[in-house]
Amino acid sequence: QVQLVESGGGLVQAGGSLRLSCAASGRTFSSYTMGWFRQAPGKEREFVTAINWSGGSTYYADSVKGRFTISGDNAKNTVYLQMNSLRPEDTAVYYCAARSGYSSTYYGQYNYWGQGTQVTVSS
Repeated sequence: QVQLVESGGGLVQAGGSLRLSCAASGRTFSSYTMGWFRQAPGKEREFVTAINWSGGSTYYADSVKGRFTISGDNAKNTVYLQMNSLRPEDTAVYYCAARSGYSSTYYGQYNYWGQGTQVTVSS
């Protein structure tokens, strides 16, 4: 049974930083892509970033480029999302997701999801 467990969300002032973690278990993820998505109230779930475990390639939404960084620790089966220069518009529930194969920005192509962690950025 695949499990993804996020942690690290919270309340931060604009301009601040947070680091989210996603611990994965239940299978070998070496050929998987791990992604982060977010969903604000009343809005669709949107792609934030993804990393391909096998090659280490990373992908970012334009809205977070230069501010967010995704990384992975293979030994711990954990993916991190370092978020800097946070803005009020980054406020959302952040979800970790996994899919077999190459990266996708479409949430419907991810097979496994975490429960989500709330990130709130105050102005």
